[in-house]
Amino acid sequence: MVKIVKLEPIAQETEIATNNNLLSVLIEKDLDVLKECGGRGMCATCHVYIKQGMNFLSPMTRREQRTLEIITSCKPTSRLACQSRVLDDGVVVELPPGMYVKSLQDIEALIGRRAEQDLLHPVTGQVLVENGKLITRSTLKQLETTKFQIGEFLTYTTDA
Repeated sequence: MVKIVKLEPIAQETEIATNNNLLSVLIEKDLDVLKECGGRGMCATCHVYIKQGMNFLSPMTRREQRTLEIITSCKPTSRLACQSRVLDDGVVVELPPGMYVKSLQDIEALIGRRAEQDLLHPVTGQVLVENGKLITRSTLKQLETTKFQIGEFLTYTTDA
């Protein structure tokens, strides 16, 4: 059976099959989702906020809770889209504002420009450069030790 999910702030309603995860909706709408861990609930790059209908989603697993603990922008309404299965109508999803940085080259190409939206750290979701602010070389410094192959990094750290 099909359920309706609303996406904010883009004000779109979309259909999703019952028990499918929210990530499938985000991918279908071609939204900025990295899904670095392949939907295993380990990377937080599909982090969303649930504005309404938290009780219409599958319960949060311990893995999802642990992953959300590393996100600096986490709120009580945070969920991972890959782990949130839609059980009923009435879910309203708020997409975190900003764009995840995918590589140092992404930043290098933008140095000297103003960010058109918040630039987000690929692991923590922390805002590196706010919307409208100048992108500088210091942003590169903040990312020097970041592992951009997040899926591989998380697999290694969870196996240890």
